[in-house]
Amino acid sequence: MPRVTNIFRARPVKTRIGHRATMSEIFFDLVFIFALTRVIAVMGSPPAAVSMVRGLVLLLLLWMSWTLYVWLSNRARADVGLVRAGVLLAMLAIFVIALVIPGSWHTHRGAASAAVVLALAYIALQFLHLALFFYASAGSRQSRRTLGIFEIAVVVSWVPLILGAMLGGVAQTVLWAAVFAIEYGGGHLASKLSGWQLRSPAHFSERHGLVVMIALGESLVAAGAHAAPAIVRWPELLAAVLGFVATVCLWWLYFDDTAVAAAKALEKLAGQTRNQAASSAYSLAHFPMIAGVIYFALGSQQVLIRVDRQPMPGLLSASLDWGSAVALYGGVALFLGGRAVFLALTVRSVPRAEVVAACAAPVLLPAGRFLPALVALGLLTALLVGQIFWERFRRGEAAVDVAEVTSV
Repeated sequence: MPRVTNIFRARPVKTRIGHRATMSEIFFDLVFIFALTRVIAVMGSPPAAVSMVRGLVLLLLLWMSWTLYVWLSNRARADVGLVRAGVLLAMLAIFVIALVIPGSWHTHRGAASAAVVLALAYIALQFLHLALFFYASAGSRQSRRTLGIFEIAVVVSWVPLILGAMLGGVAQTVLWAAVFAIEYGGGHLASKLSGWQLRSPAHFSERHGLVVMIALGESLVAAGAHAAPAIVRWPELLAAVLGFVATVCLWWLYFDDTAVAAAKALEKLAGQTRNQAASSAYSLAHFPMIAGVIYFALGSQQVLIRVDRQPMPGLLSASLDWGSAVALYGGVALFLGGRAVFLALTVRSVPRAEVVAACAAPVLLPAGRFLPALVALGLLTALLVGQIFWERFRRGEAAVDVAEVTSV
C-alpha cells in the first residue's frame, strides 16, 4: 500500500527542454495507430462516398484525442507516477474504441451498442486527459486557466457524441462531426485567450515524426490484410511491391528533409510564437498527412483485391471504382498537401514543385479511375518517385549555387 499511496501523493515530474519521447508514449502511439487503421473497415470494400466521410469523422476525433495527450506528455513525463497510470488507462480506452470501430455505423443487431460503447470510451479518454492535465499543471495558473476554457467545450461536445451514437445514420455523422468542431473551436479559443505552453520542442517534433512513421508501417499491414493468404502470382507481387515503394516515398518525403528542417525552425522560436507554431504546424497540419496515409492504405488494399480476383495473370486487372480511386490518389494528395502546409508554417518556404506534386495527384485521378488497377497504382508510384528525384536535383542545384557564391 505505501507504493500506491506514494503514487497519488507524488507531484508530476515536469519535462525539461531537451525531453525526448519515452517508451510509454511509443506504446501509446502504437495503440493509437491500431485504432486509426481499424477505420479502414468502416469505409468498406469497395468504399462509398458516405462511408469515406464517416471514416474522416472518426479520424478527426481520434486525431484530436491524440494531440491532447501529446501536449500532456510534453508538459509532464508520461512514464512516471500518476500520469503513467492515467496514460495506461487511456490506452485501454483507445483499444476499446479500436475494437468497436468497424460496427460503429452499421444498422444490424448490436451495432447501436457498438456506437454507444465507442462514445463512452471516447468520453473516458477525454476525462482522463482533463484530469491528468489538471494534475500536471500544478503550480501554473495560466495552464489551468487554459484548461478551464477548453474543458467547457469538451463537456458540451459529449451531448452530440451520445446523441449521435443513439440515433445512428446521417444524424450520427453530422453530430459526431459537430463534436470535433466544438472541441477544435474550444481548443482554438483557449489558445487565443490564454495559450497552451510548449515545454520541449524536440519532444513535440519527435512524437509527430514517430506517429507518421508508425502510421506508414501499419498502413502496409492494413493494405495487405485482404490479400490472399500467400501471394505467389507476379501481378499480386508487383502490386505489393508498388505499394511498398509508394509508402517508402512518402516516408522519404517527410523524413529526408522536411521533418528535420521543421524541427530546427520550431526550436528557434520562443514564447507564444513557438506555442502557436506547434499548434498549427504540428497539431493541425499533420492531420492531412496521417489521414492521407490511411486513405492511401485503403486504396492500395483495393488494388490488391482487384488483382487477386483477376482470373488470369497480367497487367489488365479490373479498374478501380471511384471510391477506391479517390482513396488512392486523394490519400497521396492529402499527404503532399499537408506536407506543403507543414513546411509553410515552419520553415516559411514551400518549393513550387511540392505544390505541383500535391495538385498532380487529383489531376491524375480520372486516369487512375479508368486504367487497370495495377497500372493506376504504378502511375501514382511513378509520380512519387519522380517527386523525390526532382527534389534531390533541386537540392543539388541549390548546393552548387551556394558553393559558387562562397568561392566568389
